[in-house]
Amino acid sequence: MEKRDKRKINRRDFFKKLGGGAAAITLLGCGNNPQKINKAVSGDVPTDKMTYRINPSTKDRVSILGYGCMRLPTIGSGSARNDSSEIDQEMVNKLTDYALAHGVNYFDTSPAYCKGHSEHAMGVALSRHPRNSYLIATKLSNFSPDTWSRKASLAIYHNSFKELQVDYIDYMLLHGIGMGGMEALEGRYLKNGMLDFLIEERKAGRIRNLGFSYHGDIKVFDYLLSRHDEIHWNFVQIQLNYLDWKHAKEVNSFNTNAEYLYEELTKRNIPVVIMEPLLGGRLANVPDHIVARLKQRRPDDSVASWAFRFAGSFKSVLTVLSGMTYMEHLQDNLRTYSPLTALSEEDKAFLEKTAQLMLKYPTVPCNDCKYCMPCPYGIDIPAILVHYNKCVNDGYVSQSSQDENYRTARRAFLIGYDRDVPKLRQASHCIGCRQCVPHCPQSINIPEELHRIDHFVEQLKQGTL
Repeated sequence: MEKRDKRKINRRDFFKKLGGGAAAITLLGCGNNPQKINKAVSGDVPTDKMTYRINPSTKDRVSILGYGCMRLPTIGSGSARNDSSEIDQEMVNKLTDYALAHGVNYFDTSPAYCKGHSEHAMGVALSRHPRNSYLIATKLSNFSPDTWSRKASLAIYHNSFKELQVDYIDYMLLHGIGMGGMEALEGRYLKNGMLDFLIEERKAGRIRNLGFSYHGDIKVFDYLLSRHDEIHWNFVQIQLNYLDWKHAKEVNSFNTNAEYLYEELTKRNIPVVIMEPLLGGRLANVPDHIVARLKQRRPDDSVASWAFRFAGSFKSVLTVLSGMTYMEHLQDNLRTYSPLTALSEEDKAFLEKTAQLMLKYPTVPCNDCKYCMPCPYGIDIPAILVHYNKCVNDGYVSQSSQDENYRTARRAFLIGYDRDVPKLRQASHCIGCRQCVPHCPQSINIPEELHRIDHFVEQLKQGTL
């Protein structure tokens, strides 16, 4: 214990370390962009303006911006969710220090994040600070059936304390409820007695707040809420953003509208934690014509800030999680929430119209990982999806078909399609065998998207779009 105390940072020294001029800011990860460094030095990111919400269960004062620890930086300068190189612990420490110094106090991790290394990295970073200066959320991530036994699940649970270097967990979640339906819920938490165990751990004080994160089968969500009077959920984590609010099934047929989830939780006075405010990054990388629409309304705000303001504007929201790999992401989100300027009803109507425009000609959430390849029929799936996304992002479809710029763009798209994807490898040759679908980490219905794109291409050729 004595050794660990020596590592803790005195609050005065901590702020002195962070405020030591341009050199200190550069060390904190602003990189080589002078504009970003100058903004940071000039105090553009406030240290004392963070918006907080109170958790009625434990009276925790929770920062509206929560640090999601699924995408920690690696020594290869990527995200540990995708990059195979090891976590950059020095940069994790710097990001954590900076977040705490600017008011962020909620950190969300899991035994499953960053290929199993997130909890350890956050334990190293956070243990350098007083335990009462941060709130740690982690999960019982017993996804694989070989971890459903009580013994295996208990091992995962106890290892989280070891990796995080704590003797209590502030926010413990049943992880990914709804995936696998009721069968998975029963196997992971009910038949093995783990839910009852976690409730007892809360009574003993080793868990301060008990909740669950929801993905998928709505029957599981409704079932767990039906037991609220018995279990007393302290919080629930849901996916919420301005696309999923009313159009979740249009984005992914597996999902449920966030409006329904939020209202069901609110009527039971259950605080809400938000995940996927950017919908996996899609709401930070919107088509150019959507960028222009957002910038026209608030020229100085980032595209991402609209999504974060939307998620934070609901009164029952306790915190909004963001997986911030880079310092510029953290700084932009700090500006958005220090303090939060809640959306007006007119702003919400504006974003609903924006969502409708995005859904009319949606991009495909393909990150060109090529896990779907090779196609047994020779189709170049990633090249097709990437080319189509470029068409939408460049705003071809937002213009009138009678406009000369549109006709030029249409010709450019078709010429580019033939150049980038040989005719025998184009979407028209997809027979719907679905061999690619299980390999897609984004759960894209690839045959459906290829048929949609093929129809789109035919419309362009015929000039009927």
